[in-house]
Amino acid sequence: MAADIDEDWLANLPKVELHIHLEGSIPTAMLLTLASKYGEDLPGPVEKLYEFDGLKSFLEFLDWICGLIRSNDDLESIAYEFARRLSEQRVSYAEVIVNPTHWSRHWTLDRLSEGLIAGFERAADEGLTDCRLLLSLLRTQSSDAAEGLVDWMIANRNPRIVGLSIDGNEQAAGRTGPRFAHAFAKARGAGIATTAHAGESSGPEGVWDALDLLRVNRIDHGVRAAEDPKLLARLAREEIVLNVCLTSNLVLLYPSIELHPLRKLLESGVRVTVNTDDPELLGITLTSEWAKVASLCGWSREDAVATTRRTIDAAFCDEVRKRELHLELDYYLGLENSEK
Repeated sequence: MAADIDEDWLANLPKVELHIHLEGSIPTAMLLTLASKYGEDLPGPVEKLYEFDGLKSFLEFLDWICGLIRSNDDLESIAYEFARRLSEQRVSYAEVIVNPTHWSRHWTLDRLSEGLIAGFERAADEGLTDCRLLLSLLRTQSSDAAEGLVDWMIANRNPRIVGLSIDGNEQAAGRTGPRFAHAFAKARGAGIATTAHAGESSGPEGVWDALDLLRVNRIDHGVRAAEDPKLLARLAREEIVLNVCLTSNLVLLYPSIELHPLRKLLESGVRVTVNTDDPELLGITLTSEWAKVASLCGWSREDAVATTRRTIDAAFCDEVRKRELHLELDYYLGLENSEK
């Protein structure tokens, strides 16, 4: 990091997160309490609970987590406590990815969304982090199921539900862009913002499909676009934002931080944001992730502020809320300058 930036400064910086999964953000203590409450066996020893042999076992673990949450009180508490923890990190706004397929053991989409929204509303009423939902498809779903989710989103408009996502193991599922293109077109036609996991378990071809077939507003991960110079040029030219999750990539993709392509993306003019993906499973916070990125890229305070503004601009909330987030950042910077 540059001399004018450190982790204390980053901790106090008003932050925005656009790529975080609720399923991977539930503290271990809460999981153990719920498992005991409902008599569920752990999938392995506590000390190895977060050890996975690939994305498949990781996704199965997310199914187990969501299967522990069974009552409306459980669900609302999960959402509220999520917002409270983010508030402690000075996160002003977060778009939270929730994949209903992980919750299908005990929850209909109606009940799931109602419970989460209730928890987020209670948190917002108390001045905690403003959390919005990105409902996500799983790549192994059918095109009919995908359109069913979009139809539900159109029929159940809510300001706390701001967009459509898609995640899952691209490598195992194979090419899925053609299967989901119509659902994404329907969402886009209804004014629903869209994002897609791509360029993680898939290579650059996944990013091309996300842009050309799904026509998303932004990309989650997208780091393997660095393998294709033409794709890098397009991302920069079209100002497509990549929601990068450095630590997550180091666990699943790159054996060392020196091999991560983040600096190459930035040098190519690609717009990136800083995110955690699954913070509880990875043992990180947004502040620690910011510090790691700032150290890798040699960022100054000016770079951090510019990236925060870029993140706000890429959010799926309305323009009024974006202006409020920019003003909150302005206030913090002005207060900081007045104290010098």
